[in-house]
Amino acid sequence: MKFMVLAVVVAVASAAPQYAAPQAPTRYSESSEEVAILRHDFVPGDAGAYKLDVETANGIVVSQAGAPSGPEGAVVKTGQYSYTAPDGTPVVVKFVADENGYQPQSDLLPVAPEFPHPIPQFVLDQIAFAAQEDAAAARGKSGPSASYGPPL
Repeated sequence: MKFMVLAVVVAVASAAPQYAAPQAPTRYSESSEEVAILRHDFVPGDAGAYKLDVETANGIVVSQAGAPSGPEGAVVKTGQYSYTAPDGTPVVVKFVADENGYQPQSDLLPVAPEFPHPIPQFVLDQIAFAAQEDAAAARGKSGPSASYGPPL
């Protein structure tokens, strides 16, 4: 009887699915490619100023400088970084970070349309209609127009 119980326990244990140890989640992607740093120059200056230049083997180049010249001694940074996008497009971004925030400049960044931009005719019509209603209300005909009233 003991042999039979032992045989059943061994059979169940060997038939159980074997799970692999869980892998630690990757932080950014499934790639674990390491990229060599070709150049890393950090030059500290007086009173918190600095200059930084970094270049990696995959074509990323960073160059920036900073100094505590902003309001209340805030560090103002200027510089640029560049890399090649996955589609092969070269990307260059110049920036300033100061009391007005981070201000990037690049040909690849979206640009808001110039103002004043053309206003569609239906918008102009609505503005004129609202002006007519305001004028009617000023003449003593108060209340919304019939077009805004409850359905009849």
